[in-house]
Amino acid sequence: MKIKSFLLLSIPLALTLGACQDNTEAPATDETTEETSTETASDAPYTITDDRGEEIEFEQAPETIVSLIPSNTEIVFALDAGDQLVGVTDFDNYPEAAQDIERVSDSVEFNAEKIIQLDPDVVLAYSTGEAPPALAQLEDADIPVFVIESATSFDEVYGDIEQIASVLAKEEKGAEVIEGIQTQIEDVQERLAAVEEQKEVYVEISPSPEIYTTGKSTFMQEILDHAEVANVFENLEGWPNISEEEVITRNPEVILTTVSYVEDAVGDIEARDSWSGIEAIENGEVHFIDSDITSRPGPRIGEAVQLVAETVYPELME
Repeated sequence: MKIKSFLLLSIPLALTLGACQDNTEAPATDETTEETSTETASDAPYTITDDRGEEIEFEQAPETIVSLIPSNTEIVFALDAGDQLVGVTDFDNYPEAAQDIERVSDSVEFNAEKIIQLDPDVVLAYSTGEAPPALAQLEDADIPVFVIESATSFDEVYGDIEQIASVLAKEEKGAEVIEGIQTQIEDVQERLAAVEEQKEVYVEISPSPEIYTTGKSTFMQEILDHAEVANVFENLEGWPNISEEEVITRNPEVILTTVSYVEDAVGDIEARDSWSGIEAIENGEVHFIDSDITSRPGPRIGEAVQLVAETVYPELME
């Protein structure tokens, strides 16, 4: 898979830093009501504002859902609403049940006709800055489309979970999911409290000859920060294209690769002639880490932090 496709499908390039907020408008209530449930009343109309600023009105909680990006699909499952999904993308592989759902998109383009035939109560779409124009086809067919801008930080992931929970009238479950993620990250950081000097790490997300890595203002950088590792390319912005010589110069202690579309990503790195003197290669510290876990801005971000920590500091994470 080419790097541009990989980034579009797994780690959107948008670097918008404003966190997605829960813009739920509380449904009208009778003045005599003394208590209001923290869950949206599923039998009363309510309105949620998406990341386009569009107010989407729901007569009742959606019963059927189409998701156009794997991270949102994972959020829906985390909210215990996976059985309501009727359409997902070709890349939705987690949890296992997601693999049995109708495919309606390759995460870049979607089959509007098929989605219209499915007639879902809501389509959870996404954007990396601007919503795809093709979404208008769905809206013209009177299908509610809720657009979420791709998250580039943990706070934005929490905001996405809150938004989707509000759309599905599952606010309490959304808060529970977020608390579980935060607890997992806190547990990892407690174990890493003994780290006196962070290990220097290079992350490869596309192999030679077109080598790409991660820099600051990215979702991956936040994973590294929470795992107490130092990114040797943190001074660069976004997803930079770098040279082999730059990696040699920065001499990382550990190399992590998320490349899953070559036969042996670790072996490929270790076999580069000019890299034999890099500390990570001399010490056998080249490791593959699951690209789905570490690239999807969804409910497995706590797992991503734990995965990186276990790989870089195995002795502390036992």
